[in-house]
Amino acid sequence: MNWGSDHTDLYHNKYWYSNLTHSIGVALIVWHYTGDRKQTLAGLFHDIATPTFKHCIDFFRGDYLKQEATEVETSQMISDSPEIMHLLKRDHVKLSQVNDYKLYPIADNDTPKLSADRFEYSYSAGLVLNRVWEIDQIKRTYDDVIVLQNEEGVDELGFQHLPVAEEYISTISQLWPCWVENRHKLTMQFIADALKRMVKQGLLQPSDFYRYSEDEIISRILNSGDEYLVSRFQRFRKAKRVYSSDTPVAGKYCRSIVTKRRYINPLVLSSDGTARRVGDLSAKAKQCLDDYLAYRPGRYAYLDFDFDPDYQLD
Repeated sequence: MNWGSDHTDLYHNKYWYSNLTHSIGVALIVWHYTGDRKQTLAGLFHDIATPTFKHCIDFFRGDYLKQEATEVETSQMISDSPEIMHLLKRDHVKLSQVNDYKLYPIADNDTPKLSADRFEYSYSAGLVLNRVWEIDQIKRTYDDVIVLQNEEGVDELGFQHLPVAEEYISTISQLWPCWVENRHKLTMQFIADALKRMVKQGLLQPSDFYRYSEDEIISRILNSGDEYLVSRFQRFRKAKRVYSSDTPVAGKYCRSIVTKRRYINPLVLSSDGTARRVGDLSAKAKQCLDDYLAYRPGRYAYLDFDFDPDYQLD
């Protein structure tokens, strides 16, 4: 899932899941529901500009709410590849047709709509990050999805049967708090702050986030000669818990972070043949949605040690 969680005892991920695997999954979903080459390629390329540590770099750049700061470089990444450009030319596909998957609502749309991107990571995160899915559930829910028209008259993925949509929501809603909890936010912020310190000292360049893997960058941190950073990073790797507080905690690595809320309120084909949101059709699904939207972790998150990325750099 590539946002630093593989490098701390705060998490116990089941296995490594790369951005490439995610992107292939998105492309396969788009192809399954559209059979359209351009839309499928846009889905495949949507994370091509994602650097190492993924959304940690959005935090590094101050993009907490959208987490899309790196997407502006998608066109450049594609055009810089002679191999990709050759294949696009061979297939008579323009760069402008595949460099922004937001052009295609089946590939991507706004929260809380269901898109191929959101669909894929709701399954993969439920296998890797926090096991909530079984394979038979994934098949059952996936097979029920078709292309519907939403309230704006735009194509959107949705469910044919309400009980299946309810099962999907009751399962995936178990994951939603994981993406806004303080453990998640502070893990990404710590990585971002460690990288900021390395960059400020000239030990890394932002371009290195595209040249080196997570393991290679961590090796550079641990061999940087910056004893302050090395000691804090080692403590981060061995940390077992992120603490929460409603007030700032002095003497600790303590941050207050407001971040993007990820959730889905998918369409369901209703008895009258129209598509409506599952939250409007099911009291059970609405409760899942309401519970999540009401969820508020402690305003401040902290680790049981202090870390200031600017310490002794002035």
